Amino acid sequence: MKFLPALLALLFLPLVAHAQSAVGTWKNEKATFQIYDQGGKLFGKILTLVEPNRDGKPKTDWKNPDTSKQATPLIGLVFLKNFSAASAGRWENGTIYDPENGKTYSSFMQMTGNDKIEVRGFIGVSMFGRSQNWVRVK
Repeated sequence: MKFLPALLALLFLPLVAHAQSAVGTWKNEKATFQIYDQGGKLFGKILTLVEPNRDGKPKTDWKNPDTSKQATPLIGLVFLKNFSAASAGRWENGTIYDPENGKTYSSFMQMTGNDKIEVRGFIGVSMFGRSQNWVRVK
């Protein structure tokens, strides 16, 4: 019986770790995203768009200031980059690219519930920015 608490902890540890992990599939009102770990940092790419086409063709990164990237499809675009773990359920020092205006912002992400995450993009200080709330796709 001495080992029961340790055994229970081992059984439920994956559930706790998942609850504090941003890795997975997320959605908001416009798209579905995949957040993944690459070399100890978190990155994210667009999986689907609610409105995937413009003028009958797949949407591209047409507002990118780099003209060589304007034909890049939005589906598959890596728009979250280089997030480092700051504490349990919080990742900082990343960037978020907004294909709607072609700009890149400093960013952080934090879990606001087991299946909810806030993603904030900002210039300079985080109080001057915009947040989105995403929910995990199960």
